Amino acid sequence: MTRTRTAALVGNPNAGKSALFNALTGARQKIANYPGVTVERKAGRISLPSGESIELLDLPGSYSFDATSPDEEVTRKVVMGDLDGQDQPDVLIIVLDAANIEQHLVFAQEVIELGIPTIAALNMVDLAERDGLTLDADALAGALGVPVIPTVAVRRKGLAQLTEAIADAEKQREEHPNPEPKPHLTLPERRLAAGNIAKAAILSETAERRFHHGLDGVLLHPWLGPPILFVLLFVIFQAVFAWATPFADGLEAGVSAISAWVSSTFPQNFFRDLITEGLLAGVGSVVVFLPQIIILFAFILVMEATGYMARAAFVMDRLMASVGLSGRSFIPLLSSFACAIPGIMATRSIADPKDRLTTILIAPLMTCSARLPVYLIIIAAVIPERQIAPLIGLQGLVMFLLYLAGIVGAVLVALVLRRTVTAGRASGFIMELPRYQLPRLSDLAIGLWQRAWVFLRRAGTIIFAATVVLWLLLTFPKADIGESQLDASYAGQISAVVQPVFDPIGFNQEMTLALVPAMAAREVAVSSLATTYAVDSDDESEAEEALKEQIAARWSLPTALAFLAWFVFAPQCISTIAVARRETNGWKWPMFMVGYLFALAYVFAGLTYWVAVWAGL
Repeated sequence: MTRTRTAALVGNPNAGKSALFNALTGARQKIANYPGVTVERKAGRISLPSGESIELLDLPGSYSFDATSPDEEVTRKVVMGDLDGQDQPDVLIIVLDAANIEQHLVFAQEVIELGIPTIAALNMVDLAERDGLTLDADALAGALGVPVIPTVAVRRKGLAQLTEAIADAEKQREEHPNPEPKPHLTLPERRLAAGNIAKAAILSETAERRFHHGLDGVLLHPWLGPPILFVLLFVIFQAVFAWATPFADGLEAGVSAISAWVSSTFPQNFFRDLITEGLLAGVGSVVVFLPQIIILFAFILVMEATGYMARAAFVMDRLMASVGLSGRSFIPLLSSFACAIPGIMATRSIADPKDRLTTILIAPLMTCSARLPVYLIIIAAVIPERQIAPLIGLQGLVMFLLYLAGIVGAVLVALVLRRTVTAGRASGFIMELPRYQLPRLSDLAIGLWQRAWVFLRRAGTIIFAATVVLWLLLTFPKADIGESQLDASYAGQISAVVQPVFDPIGFNQEMTLALVPAMAAREVAVSSLATTYAVDSDDESEAEEALKEQIAARWSLPTALAFLAWFVFAPQCISTIAVARRETNGWKWPMFMVGYLFALAYVFAGLTYWVAVWAGL
């Protein structure tokens, strides 16, 4: 029986392999799964110039034969001839994205090293020329030692030349059936060679493209990249305070005006107190932080739209590798700065199960936007508003340090986890870098509106419900003359039972009371404190004072710092725990996550309090 001759398309994801496969095979293709694995197998027939036909395989996208996913493992086994029921291909067609040639040449060299007759299809040359890059295919062929055929698969350009090259390579395999592997290069050597080959193959390049390439040389530099990233983060947190103040003051004045109007218009009764002490004092104290949250998201959206976010992942890859993770974990963790829920869901892109589990477990340590109102109100209350250097405010610096503490905590926890319960080696990290581009104002506006609406919806649902329930618990039963309403209320009685647990770390009764509803949403801690102080106030004018003034008057600096430290590590909201259960298919790891976060929060809040007391703060 004559063996079926085969050729296989290999290359990085998004190189245009499927488009080329469809153009070459047309309707003569079939799709199934490889035996024993749920990886799609696409095969078709192509006609050679002689009239003969051979089978063409479209292999899954791969960055290396050092497989880190089921798709890459199938590609490796097929190319090496190790997959049951599948002979080693006679010819390999490595598909290169002309617009991203340097990265694709890294894997191309690994393929060529096998010694199997190989052809390089320089695909999407039209898009590369549109972006200002023209390549010399002959120079590439000379450097790689294999034929290089320019193609535009979607327009069927270069297909005839490609099939001729496949026929020539197939004859070469018949003449030399036992390929001799070529000298093996290490990954750093292949990357260096890829850069040199790509540079030598450039015929022309626009000034804009050269500028973008030079920008990458700075932003992705192993020594310059990380400081630039941290300076950018520092500027963001300075801006959160400096730029948002006028807008936050306006919202706060609006809430106060509404509260004053309600107090002067309606007689004092249950419903007026519910509106002023419950709704406006509680929910209103959270809504006023909308400007800071919008500014934070504006920076994140701009980083994504300009193409810098993916580059930040590359910058962080070296740090992530030092704790057993890879740059793949950076994007989900960065998403967790907005909210841990989409961050945990984004871990689905991580192929290695141990990497993915570790990323899920440390995602809550990223400082989500729900913590921002807590940080802002306490920092504004206890940290002086003064400049410590040109353009550097003390309050913004403290905010940056809190975010940095969450990052450092996540790194250390990952280091421990990867050496214990999720032990394993770090996987490699390669991804496509998007083009630099200016963000569209309409896209930014839509993105900011969506995030603002999510925040306001939480304020109108979860925070509103938690605030009203807490206000009712704080309001009843009524205190006797000379007795504190907080002590007499059901909420006060509950907190009195729990308070001994938190006394050693410096928490007062109001702080302890705020922790329970904060499990629904972090922001509720602020509304809980505002509602508690409003209800417990004997003086109507004092009840309408800003929450930060109440905190400044009632909390010591060690107590306030301990509360901030608690929220750096505080156990996640119920919604996040539910998503973690769904993503890990059980309660084991979510409960482990809640347990270690509670332990870290308690220990570091206590350390912060006692160190601050010892230092005389």
